Amino acid sequence: MNITITPKKLQGVVIPPPSKSQAHRLLIAAALAQGESTISNLVLSQDLEATVRCLEELGAQFSLEGTTMTVTGMGANAMSPLRRMALPHLDCGESGSTLRFLIPVALAVRGGGIFTGSARLMERPLQPYFQLFGEKGISYERKDGALTVTGQLPPGTYSLPGDVSSQFFTGLMFALPLLNGGSRISLTSPLESGGYVELTRQVMAQAGVLTQGGSLPGNQTYQPLRQSVEADWSQAAFWYAAHALGSNLLIQGLNPFSDQPDAQVASLYLQLYSSQEEIAIDVSQCPDLFPALALMAAARPGQATHIGGGARLRLKECDRIAAVVEVLTALGVPVEEFPDGVSIIGVMELGGDVEIDCHNDHRIAMMAAIAATRCAMPITLVGAQCVDKSYPGFWADYEALGGRISRF
Repeated sequence: MNITITPKKLQGVVIPPPSKSQAHRLLIAAALAQGESTISNLVLSQDLEATVRCLEELGAQFSLEGTTMTVTGMGANAMSPLRRMALPHLDCGESGSTLRFLIPVALAVRGGGIFTGSARLMERPLQPYFQLFGEKGISYERKDGALTVTGQLPPGTYSLPGDVSSQFFTGLMFALPLLNGGSRISLTSPLESGGYVELTRQVMAQAGVLTQGGSLPGNQTYQPLRQSVEADWSQAAFWYAAHALGSNLLIQGLNPFSDQPDAQVASLYLQLYSSQEEIAIDVSQCPDLFPALALMAAARPGQATHIGGGARLRLKECDRIAAVVEVLTALGVPVEEFPDGVSIIGVMELGGDVEIDCHNDHRIAMMAAIAATRCAMPITLVGAQCVDKSYPGFWADYEALGGRISRF
């Protein structure tokens, strides 16, 4: 789907969708549990649909009524008979979270799996797992767009560098307590995106699974959950950006005490707009905020903003740093690109009369849509349907707030 947006400030009340990061984790914990769980305030984006689809293949059952998901868990444990079943085929769609979360889980509960995906998914880095598999005797093969992993995860120490995606840590954290002995995740360098690891730890605790620092006692079982998904701070970031660009929005439904790492967008927004000086922001702990923060920086006329710590953004749905630079440059914003980020000089008004490729990246599409509210002329977005990956209601919310779009 392509759309043309006619510039217009937005106005009204907006409630961000439920947190995709928290929902992924709650669904996995509930699927591993023995018994029935209920997860409320859940909206299935394409990424979450992929996680549900794969967890069903692993042995869980799901029933959605409105925004409440009932999950009948597979009762995973160290003696699970599921291990004797044939390898499951797990279609992860375009969800990197699904793929990286479930590789260790599939090994723990089924002795492996055959993983597939679409777009760039199967090209995204998995080397941290492959390094561990070589050490632990796990077999893996990448062939014809599929990854096959087989073997039994042994209890023990699993060493990971801290500058890889937190998704690798989360996958191991979910799986290792199911083994028949204790394990430990050891950091070989400082941890980035640590807030996402803590989010995983929190969900595991809600399911009755203990973690002790980096230690994960074995022979544990997940207990059923009764949880509601919080509103998503990473999606709220785009509405903060709209406010920064002049829209009159009231953003509601967010938990100000949330453990979501992207909740810091509120303080970063204030930092950007309470200072008339040069500002440097490190997004190593909140990389998903990068497109929204870059857009906020573009709206600080004459002021310089440096955003760094985002080298891993080049390995997302697209090279997200390059895509952000492409969007800002097309709209007349002076921007300099670096390996891990950008430097931006803000402008009074953005340009327009341009066609912007969303690069099949939901966050690039949302960034461009919010940028349009401050453009001098209409802009066209190519591939705007990619917002469905994380925020399927985005265009409906955009129009409800007064946004003018035409689809073609």
